[in-house]
Amino acid sequence: QVQLEEAGGGLVQAGGSLRLSCAASERTFSTYAVGWFRQAPGKEREFVACINWRGGNPSYANSVKGRFTISRDKNTVYLQMNSLKPEDTAVYYCNADVVMANLFSGQYDYWGQGTRVTVSS
Repeated sequence: QVQLEEAGGGLVQAGGSLRLSCAASERTFSTYAVGWFRQAPGKEREFVACINWRGGNPSYANSVKGRFTISRDKNTVYLQMNSLKPEDTAVYYCNADVVMANLFSGQYDYWGQGTRVTVSS
């Protein structure tokens, strides 16, 4: 299990931007596809975006398409979030998998602490 650490959350007004980061110390992290997920209060965790191990083939949930951009640089994966909406308020998590398709289900036993994003209206 790759140990991941999320950072970059905060409080922002609607329409604002934040950039989240997902970092790992293991060198093997560069061989994993990585996904971002979020869990809003009272809701289940949901898929947000993912990217393959080469930094290509990004995929997004319809709710964030056109506003969020996922990218990676060696052992860090970023989620640039623009035009934020109050409904984006959630704790954001990342996870990694050698099989990118598995990320869409988000069925993992291990999750990190996440980083909280709050968007005020």
